[in-house]
Amino acid sequence: MFQFDPEKHYPKETESRVVIRFQDCDPLRHLNNAKYFDYFFNAREDQVPKLYGLEVIDLIRTYKAAWVVYNHNISYVKPAMVGEWVRIMSRILWHNHNTILVEYYMTDDSKNQLKTVLWSTMRYVTLAEGKSTDHSGAVLDFLKATSHHMELEDLDIKSRVKQLKTEVEKGS
Repeated sequence: MFQFDPEKHYPKETESRVVIRFQDCDPLRHLNNAKYFDYFFNAREDQVPKLYGLEVIDLIRTYKAAWVVYNHNISYVKPAMVGEWVRIMSRILWHNHNTILVEYYMTDDSKNQLKTVLWSTMRYVTLAEGKSTDHSGAVLDFLKATSHHMELEDLDIKSRVKQLKTEVEKGS
């Protein structure tokens, strides 16, 4: 279970290094569009416990609630190719009382070329009724400690792709 420590620094971003597998690619040797989701979700699932000491299933069991996706927005910038090593980063860009926006992005191994950006918007709902509920307790502590708290009113996925592409190319 997540235990917030005010003295501890919590990284705002996860990062994984993975290889693009042959079985996940199309005949052109590009990573299949649907497989990007698997790579993104698996990378975050592997990193969250390492960085934060948190197994999400523990939150689900304790609070009897989970996040469900209600929107994905993905931009394919450059293809990931079979056998290529890539970096996958993820972060919670924003949250409110019952919703989170998780950003995933993939670069080449040297982090010089942006390949894909995914925004997943998720609602926090009860397991029993599937009704929206507020973040509370350790869930809220986790979100406060690890979120970027970006202002999203003036930011859309297209603008964000441009911003990330510029950051990656500059080596930021």
